[in-house]
Amino acid sequence: MFELPTQLPSELVPLSWLLGVWEGSGVLDYQIGDESVSREFGQRLSFSHDGLPHLNYSSYTWLEPEAGSGSDEKTPLMTETGYWRLSRSQGAGDPGPGLLPAEGAHPFITAAAVETLRNADDGFDIDVTIVHPGGVAEIYLGQVKGPRIDLATDAVMRTQGAKPYSAATRLYGLVDGHLLWAWDIAALGQSLRTHASGRLKRVE
Repeated sequence: MFELPTQLPSELVPLSWLLGVWEGSGVLDYQIGDESVSREFGQRLSFSHDGLPHLNYSSYTWLEPEAGSGSDEKTPLMTETGYWRLSRSQGAGDPGPGLLPAEGAHPFITAAAVETLRNADDGFDIDVTIVHPGGVAEIYLGQVKGPRIDLATDAVMRTQGAKPYSAATRLYGLVDGHLLWAWDIAALGQSLRTHASGRLKRVE
């Protein structure tokens, strides 16, 4: 049974079912022109918190050996890191910008205060920032509603040498104790289309 950690900021309760370390496998299936890239991969994903009103996110993936290759070596594939939080305006009770400390009390320290952030769809709007080491940073807007999260990019920023990548959507859900996710991307000159999906089990 999963128990909420102590000292969890009230703002993180709607996202608390994500907390922990998850591990499992997935399938990459992406169409590029007339060719399709299809591979199986493994993934280790972590959601944690450090007392601030956001979740820390990290993901590490690796390619599984191809069938018939005679090798059991796993090939590192991709890492990404980021932050997940409820969407709201930052005020005097929040630290920043930079290292500037907060002035006054934090405004959302009770469950009743957090409830005022609930949207008309009976969920909570969220902001997610994810950074890739290949020079891509994504800002997602979306919603958490119970054990389901829907995200779509509001902005994608790329360094000069990054590969073409312009938009994405991500879906996460908790089903029978497993974290299921799906990721669609628009990249390499392609329109938004199916990219990858996975099924993970909480291991820590």
